Parts: sequence; structure tokens; C-alpha cells
Amino acid sequence: MTEDLISLVEQHQKETWEWKQKESQWIRDKNQLEGNKTIINELSTKLIETGKLNMAHQKLNGELQTRLTEVEEDNKKLAKQIEHLNNQKK
Repeated sequence: MTEDLISLVEQHQKETWEWKQKESQWIRDKNQLEGNKTIINELSTKLIETGKLNMAHQKLNGELQTRLTEVEEDNKKLAKQIEHLNNQKK
């Protein structure tokens, strides 16, 4: 009877230890998942910000191209006016 009780206590201790090991692993997994979630949230925010910056960059680049085209056209007109004035002086 005492041996049965000792065996039962030992079995209970073994099962308790195994459950504590599993619980410890669950806690580690939970912590790792929470850390990964935080990283994903931070990267998502940075990705959105990068996308917004990229769109702003593209818009500014388009505006710059438009302005450069306007300046080139103005330069051509001025060059023609200068040429015309030079021809009138001759």
C-alpha cells in the first residue's frame, strides 16, 4: 500500500513537472508571438509611411518634370526672340 502511494506521488510529481515544462514552453511561445506581432506592426507602419513618401516623391518628380518642360519651352521662345532681335540689328 505504501509502495502504491509512493508510486502515485512520484507519478503525480512527474506529471506536474511535465505540465510545468509545457506551461513554460507556452509562455515562451506566447512571448515570441507577442514580439513578432510588435515587429510586424512596426514594419507595417514603416511600410505605409514609405509608400506615402514614395507617392509624394513621384508627385514632386512629376511636378519637376512639368516645370522643366515649361522652362525649356520658355528658353526656346527667348532664344527665338533673341535671334529675331539679332536679325533686326543686321
